[in-house]
Amino acid sequence: MGFKSVLCVTGADHSDRDVRIAAGLCAEVGAHLSVLIMSPPPLVMSPPPLADGILEWPVQRAQAIARLDKRFRQTERFSQDMARLEKRYSEIQKLLRAMSLCHDVDTDYCDPASVGDVVRQRALYADLTIVGPALLNDDGLGPPVVNGSLFDTGKPVLVVPKGAEATLSPRRVLVGWDSRAEASRAVREALDVLSGAEEVCVALVDPKANYNGNSAEPGADIAAYLTRHGARVSVDRLLSAGKPVATVLAQHAIDTSADMIVMGAYGSRRLRERLFGGVTRWIVGKLPLPLFLAR
Repeated sequence: MGFKSVLCVTGADHSDRDVRIAAGLCAEVGAHLSVLIMSPPPLVMSPPPLADGILEWPVQRAQAIARLDKRFRQTERFSQDMARLEKRYSEIQKLLRAMSLCHDVDTDYCDPASVGDVVRQRALYADLTIVGPALLNDDGLGPPVVNGSLFDTGKPVLVVPKGAEATLSPRRVLVGWDSRAEASRAVREALDVLSGAEEVCVALVDPKANYNGNSAEPGADIAAYLTRHGARVSVDRLLSAGKPVATVLAQHAIDTSADMIVMGAYGSRRLRERLFGGVTRWIVGKLPLPLFLAR
C-alpha cells in the first residue's frame, strides 16, 4: 500500500517551505496533497474585576468601556486573521496549481485548545502527515498538530527537520528496533519505503534474547519479516557503553550514511507537550534527517 493521500498543516504566518516539501514528496509518489492552513486566535484573559461589592457609577462606566474596547480589539484581530488566512489560501493555491499537483487547500480558525482535534479529524483520512521545519519550530502550533496527527490517530508522520533532504524513496534507511508495538507499527507503515530502499539497516541497542521480544538472535525476526517484503536488510547490534540510546542511534545513522530513520514514537501525555519524548525528540533536534514515526 503506497501513500495516496498526504496531509500538510501550516500556519498562516509560515513561509512556503513546508508546503513545498510536502508537494515535492507528493509529486515523487503521485499522491494527493491536502493542505490545512491554521491560525488559532490568541488566548485572551478576561480582566479582573476592578472592585468588590456594589460598584459606583464611575467604576461601572470604566468597566463597560473596557469591555467595549476589548470587543473592538477582538473583532479587529479576527478581521486581520481572516484576511491573512485568505491571503495564504490564495498564495498556496497558486503555488500548487503551478506545480500541476492534485491537491485541496482549506483553512481553519479555531480555539487553540481545539487545534489537536481539528488536525486529528483531517489526519484520519490521510496516509501520512508531513511535519516540516516551520511547523516543527512553532512552539504554539507544532505540539498540538503532532499530538493530533500522530498520537491520536495511529497514522504515521514524517518529520522533516531544517536542513534535511526529504524523500519517500531513500537509498539507505535506519530502522530503530526494540521489539515494541510502536516500532512494529512504524515498520508496517513504512513498508513501501523500506522495500524500495537499496539498504535497510535494523539497529538494536543493547539487545537481549528473550521469549517476549527478541529471538535467540536479536533482530533476526524483524529482518526475516522485512526480507519477505522485498527489503534488503542488515542487522546491527549496538552497545551503548553507557551512552543514551538516542546518541547511539544518531551516530549509527551518520556512520551508515542513512537518508531516513524509521522508528516508533514514544511519550506520555506529559512528554507530548515537548513534541516527542526521549529518543525521538533528541534525534529530531540533532540530526538533519527525515524521521518516519508511528505510534
